[in-house]
Amino acid sequence: MVDADETFVIVGAGLAGAKAAEALRAEGFSGRVILVGDERERPYERPPLSKGYLTGKDGRDGAFVHEPGWYARHDVELHLGQPVTAIDRDGRTVRLGDGTVLGYDRLLIATGAEPRRLDVPGTDLAGVHHLRRLCHADRLQGVLAALGRDNGHLVIAGAGWIGLEVAAAARGYGAEVTVVEPAPTPLHQVVGPEIGQMFTDLHAEHGVRFHFGTRLTEIVGQDGVVLAARTDDGDEHPAHAVLAAVGAVPRTALAETAGLALADRAHGGGIAVDASLRTSDPHIFAAGDVAAAHHPLLGRRLRVEHWANALNGGPAAARAMLGRDVSYDRVPYFFSDQYDLGLEYSGWAPPGSYDQVVLRGDAGRRRFIAFWLKERRVLAGMNVNVWDVTESIQELVRAGAAGATVDPDALADPSAPLGSLPPGD
Repeated sequence: MVDADETFVIVGAGLAGAKAAEALRAEGFSGRVILVGDERERPYERPPLSKGYLTGKDGRDGAFVHEPGWYARHDVELHLGQPVTAIDRDGRTVRLGDGTVLGYDRLLIATGAEPRRLDVPGTDLAGVHHLRRLCHADRLQGVLAALGRDNGHLVIAGAGWIGLEVAAAARGYGAEVTVVEPAPTPLHQVVGPEIGQMFTDLHAEHGVRFHFGTRLTEIVGQDGVVLAARTDDGDEHPAHAVLAAVGAVPRTALAETAGLALADRAHGGGIAVDASLRTSDPHIFAAGDVAAAHHPLLGRRLRVEHWANALNGGPAAARAMLGRDVSYDRVPYFFSDQYDLGLEYSGWAPPGSYDQVVLRGDAGRRRFIAFWLKERRVLAGMNVNVWDVTESIQELVRAGAAGATVDPDALADPSAPLGSLPPGD
């Protein structure tokens, strides 16, 4: 039973934390809600940072979750620019960087993730960038525009989603772009080699140069300025700026110091939570990028670093904090925009988990749906420049998780409705 005099503290003022605060008020919680963030910006969404805002198509204000007055109107106390430095589980308090101590009845940790750093000489140069925060996007937008004006070169370490989206944005400004990636194709650990080649071709058509099977070994500079990037095959690439896009790591230090259970690296690390997003402490919950949740649908622990997980996970955790019966079983989902290609991906099918990739539509024109199957069960689907099919794809993923099979030939046939596919043999 939740009391109106209770205090709920949310650590992490990103999308998950902001949506959790919103959900608490929408569910009728009348107690104290405190939202603490280590950035000075009010909560914002991260997709615009590598998409619309970075490209210059969208304004900066469009990234924010709520307009400035929303928090005061809904009696949500914002403590911005204040990291939480410690959790006292016995006393149920958190300590802020300025020494302030806040008591809590329920605590939500939504501290997100931080960019993985390049462990090579030269990363301290001024022209080396990461993209995780709004201030990073502010800076990088100006850098890309300047590179475009001056025919400058950007080297990107990593051909994941961030690397590819920034490559597309940089080419839009006219910058020269080289992407260095140790795997044989872009997005190798997400879509596998079957679809990865499509991204190679897409970016190559727009002038991006790929250097596969290699890693950066040194960033060369002079007087603090980037001049080149060297790779482990002996090549040296001209560079006026370097973007480190080699993944992210969950921000678990606070939880670890507090003695909360963590997930192992095989499950992506993060704070271990159950299907209700509750940690090993019954008064503490975790959501968003930092949470490694037991997924009821997939039957395994999974940490998901995407917008939809923060958007939906924050409210789910809020309901669980209020004592509601929560089983967070959303199908993992993300989207990407690169040049004139838009896509949505639903499910979970890392390399090695599937035995077949089925294409439906015209892959040559990049208007198709790709399905990843295991023993004729749909594990994941990605629609590329094909819209209004996400719900049907997610239904197939849910059915596949329950053991239902499909006929691959019917799955590949655009004339066969996705909602009424015949079963596989």
